[in-house]
Amino acid sequence: MAREIVINATPHESRIAVLDEGQVVELWVERTRLRTLVGNIYKGRVTKVLPGMQSAFVDLGLERDAFLYVSDVLEDFEENDNDAPDDLTLVEEPQRAEASISDLLREGQEIVVQVSKDTIAGKGARITSHITLPGRFLVYMPTVNHIGVSRRIESEDERLRLKQLLERIRPPGQGGFIVRTAGEGRSEEDFRSDLKYLTDLWEQIRRKAEKVSAPTAIHHDLDLVLRTIRDVLSPDFKSVWVDSVEQYQRIVEFLDQIQPNLVSRARLYRHDEPIFDEFGIEPEIAKALKSKVWLKSGGYIVINQTEALVAIDVNTGKYVGKKNLEETVFRTNLEAAKEIVRQIRLRDLGGIIVLDFIDMEEMPNRAALFETLDNEIRKDRSKTKILQISEFGLIEMTRKRVRQSLERSLTQPCPYCAGSGRIKSNITIALEIWRELMKMRDLREGQDVIVRLNPVVYGTLQTGNDPIFEDVERNLGIRLVFKPDDSLHHEQFDVMRI
Repeated sequence: MAREIVINATPHESRIAVLDEGQVVELWVERTRLRTLVGNIYKGRVTKVLPGMQSAFVDLGLERDAFLYVSDVLEDFEENDNDAPDDLTLVEEPQRAEASISDLLREGQEIVVQVSKDTIAGKGARITSHITLPGRFLVYMPTVNHIGVSRRIESEDERLRLKQLLERIRPPGQGGFIVRTAGEGRSEEDFRSDLKYLTDLWEQIRRKAEKVSAPTAIHHDLDLVLRTIRDVLSPDFKSVWVDSVEQYQRIVEFLDQIQPNLVSRARLYRHDEPIFDEFGIEPEIAKALKSKVWLKSGGYIVINQTEALVAIDVNTGKYVGKKNLEETVFRTNLEAAKEIVRQIRLRDLGGIIVLDFIDMEEMPNRAALFETLDNEIRKDRSKTKILQISEFGLIEMTRKRVRQSLERSLTQPCPYCAGSGRIKSNITIALEIWRELMKMRDLREGQDVIVRLNPVVYGTLQTGNDPIFEDVERNLGIRLVFKPDDSLHHEQFDVMRI
């Protein structure tokens, strides 16, 4: 299976795509000014305890107070690493917790916590008092006495070997560990190295927490590029393409520390064509921001994100089949099931997801559809749970939501429709203009380049302090002239040479 990671890195944002047989299956975007908080560790101060909700608000020094459930103070660990620390499952069972939140926390109390979910839909970040520090082969849990193995390691002999190995090398009274999927087949030396790195890191965090007052950030997780190398890259990938010399050097140095055998997989992209254009990723991003997705057969699916859930509807569209209605519907549903899972991963959809397949009469067809969906969802690293097809032809599923979906990350509420739809955000458009300018060739020194754009976007560029266009002028030796144009849609712009 030909799998690749493609990284487009600039000073302003990092975009990373995972390709499977040339098809984009996962995509992440991280802006320099809007980095994810997940994995960061803070010393916070409890501002409010809510016994009626069995939760508390904690000031981390962020714009909004973070939310701490009683189940994030009392929790059990399920051995389900699924290849990524985001997906380490904390089994929340607040109904079994004997202690009330008011017995555990008080207002004004200082507490060390870790962000488990980003701010989503205007809600404060979700936090936990149980820290998890991911390494290459282990996840360290300094506050929990537990040893486990990723469920994706299926061999019982290997699971037993790994548990016995950990029991042997784990320092007494130093918390718990879970073996990540990447640890399968690894030697004791590999685990000792990872264990020492993680325990030393926790000791540094603990000492810093003792010295500072709340609210203060005491540890930041790796940025998107190195997180992806740590959590996603494996021997299954034939290459990691990156278009930034600086990031390429960082990746090589990082791999040399954690996986020297994979250093040769890192490759610096040197062509003039932008890397996401070369690999056909840019069009996939544009498609992922639209609600309708066409299938090769002529059918289509419609994806609608709401505050409460994600609804995905399947339609036959232009596909009329060859035999009978049941066969036409069955084939459309099977094709849709594979595309739905790809879109869920690509758009990073989470929470409750309801799939409305076309009704089928024959039970074997329903069983085959569910099996296809289940097999496809196993490729997803995020924790998911699927219910059987209901009598109405619906399949309900949940997918762990850690951060904003791709749509929420790249768009903002549309001013033209009072927020009922989505459009690209001003910074997304600004970066699109920047990429378009960087494609320009054969420019003369001192040449004027006019950019016509919507007045709202123009206002953002004029009032902002972002140096990206100063970089363009300096690097290309041109003079940029921005002109607002009321006739242009919010997302439209024109670039003209003079």
